Amino acid sequence: QGHLVESGGGSVQSGGSLRLSCAASGYGDSSRIMAWFRQTPGKEREAVAGLYTVYGNTHYADFVRGRFIISQDSAKTTLYLQMNNLSPDDPGMYYCAAAPRPSVMGWHWLEKTEYTDWGQGTQVTVSS
Repeated sequence: QGHLVESGGGSVQSGGSLRLSCAASGYGDSSRIMAWFRQTPGKEREAVAGLYTVYGNTHYADFVRGRFIISQDSAKTTLYLQMNNLSPDDPGMYYCAAAPRPSVMGWHWLEKTEYTDWGQGTQVTVSS
């Protein structure tokens, strides 16, 4: 499998913004499903946003739609999550996830089991 390294987490006041990055390496090509998940203590990881690298099509959880933007760089090696208007409901450990995949057919992007590779996470804290 490839390797994913997240960065960009930190502490921000409610209403502020952060941009998370996920550097992907070790993949033979750019055909991957990718997603951001978040987790807080005592809770399962939940999907935040997903992206298919080939075409850049995106998916968003309802609770972030309109506030967060998932994107990738032109080389398709870095995944971003622009987090705007952060609220006290948004903190947690944010993880980048990926899996090689030649198409989006049957992709259940919300499911953790769809992804084979995970980063170490980057912490996001929101103060109110």
